[in-house]
Order: sequence, then structure tokens, then C-alpha cells
Amino acid sequence: MPDNSAPPRRWTRRIILIAAGLVMLLMIGVGVYGLVTGPPEPTRQAPRPIATQTPSPGSDGQSKPEPASTLEPLPATDDPEEFAQAVTEALFNWDTHSLLDVEDHRMRLIEAADPTGVETPGLISDLDNYFPDEATWTQLQEYQTRQRIDIDTLAVPGEWEDALAAGGPALEEGTIAYTVHATRLRDGVWVGDAVESAHPVEFTMFLACPPRTEQCALLRLSVPGEALQ
Repeated sequence: MPDNSAPPRRWTRRIILIAAGLVMLLMIGVGVYGLVTGPPEPTRQAPRPIATQTPSPGSDGQSKPEPASTLEPLPATDDPEEFAQAVTEALFNWDTHSLLDVEDHRMRLIEAADPTGVETPGLISDLDNYFPDEATWTQLQEYQTRQRIDIDTLAVPGEWEDALAAGGPALEEGTIAYTVHATRLRDGVWVGDAVESAHPVEFTMFLACPPRTEQCALLRLSVPGEALQ
């Protein structure tokens, strides 16, 4: 007759191994790899600068704002939900019929990246999945294409809560994930007629917030359509 009474220590070891495997599967499932290591040592994160615009005088002698040629930095905040919403809008809200180019929008997010620099190369690669390349951007300019995001839900996914519970100290305190379900809206001009389109979007972002950092920073992004739930 088989002995079903395995020692408690053995079962504890199995549970720990299963939990660790769950964390790794969740990380690999969205193409994110350096999140569990944390920064090599505590670092001080400099506040992000505030973008300004220089007004130009109008015909009536009063100052009038010039067309936007800079983007306001992402907010310097310790509120992860506020920061996650700002990241979402920075990823999807853009207008090709402006003085800004696609690199301006990419740099806005890169400037809010991991202050240690550990995750930044991965984030730069992630952004390729969200922004058009320069050649496509130039084509979109011909159609005066604009894009914006309409957020349906923005929340910490249950799978991330499971990962935190399983990972314990392996996931540094202050690391958090948000999954976004939204609608991407585009409009432009085609052969002289106004056109528009709408497409569902879902993705997960990984952030570092206090106490891991002094203010929230963007670590990595999942591939669009592959989100923690």
C-alpha cells in the first residue's frame, strides 16, 4: 500500500518550487526578464524636468503660444495608478500633423525609464511594438493621422498579485504591474475625406515605484495583446 504521508518539509519544498516556477512563467509569458533582480544598489532619482513653450507675439501685440514642439515629461509622482495612466496616454496619444516626430514620443517614455538603467535597453526594444518606425510615420503624415487612446480599465491584474504572493522577496517591494484594456482610435484624411478607425488594445506595463525608487519609473512593457489578467 503506497505511503501518502510525505514529510511536511518535502511538501513545503515542492510548494516553493511551484511558486517560483509560476513567477518565472508569468515574467517570460510577456517577454520581461530583469524585474526580479532590482537595482544593484539604492540610487537617487533626479526629478524629471518640466517642459515649457515660448510664446510668440501675435498681430494684436499679445503673446500667443507657438505650435507644440515639445512634450511635457511624464509626471514625477509616487502614485503608480496616476503614472500608469500617463504612460498609457504617452504611448498612444500622438499627432503626425505637428512639429513633433516619433522619436520625440519615444524619448518621452525613455526619459521616465528605470533610473538604474538596467531595464532601459529592454524598454527601448519594447517601444518598437507600440510606435511606428520613421518611414511609416512619414507615410502617416501624408494622411494627417492622429491617434488617441480611450481607456476602459487600468488595474493591477490578478496574475500579478499571484506572482507577488509566490515570489516573496524575489520581487523587490515597489515593483508593480498594471494591465490596460482600451480602444485605440485613429483619424485622418484619405483622398480628401475624413476617415477614422477603432481597435481594441490590451497590454501590461511594469513599474518601479517607492520604496524601490523615489518616484515611479517605467521598467518594461508586454507585447500588445499579451497581457496579464
